Amino acid sequence: MRRLLPWVFWAAFAFTFVMAALPHPPRLPFDPLDKVQHAAAFTALTALACAAWPAMSRLRLLIVLSGFGALIEIVQAIPALHRDSDWRDWVADTVAILVTLAIVAFVERHARGRQMAAATLRNGTSRRQ
Repeated sequence: MRRLLPWVFWAAFAFTFVMAALPHPPRLPFDPLDKVQHAAAFTALTALACAAWPAMSRLRLLIVLSGFGALIEIVQAIPALHRDSDWRDWVADTVAILVTLAIVAFVERHARGRQMAAATLRNGTSRRQ
């Protein structure tokens, strides 16, 4: 499964770019707000990237994914695409990345704490000694 995650990330990355660059992308059910679509896409990309490359620096991940969000806005500014480029979309992307990274850090820290507690119990030692 671990070896499949980078492929899933790159598929989601390509899908995000294509949907952002299409002149007339398909409408989503319930027609969510544009900022919600941006946040959802970059939350998924960030979570997938963290799972695919757990040792990668989170700062590097933030820079790369935020740069991708900026690239999307530059591409959407191409007049032939008939898309709306908005710097606030890039802000929504970056906020989603930051929030997702914070959640991932919290979950990882909590999981490490539980693993350490389990290892302590297996070794027969206690923290109260």
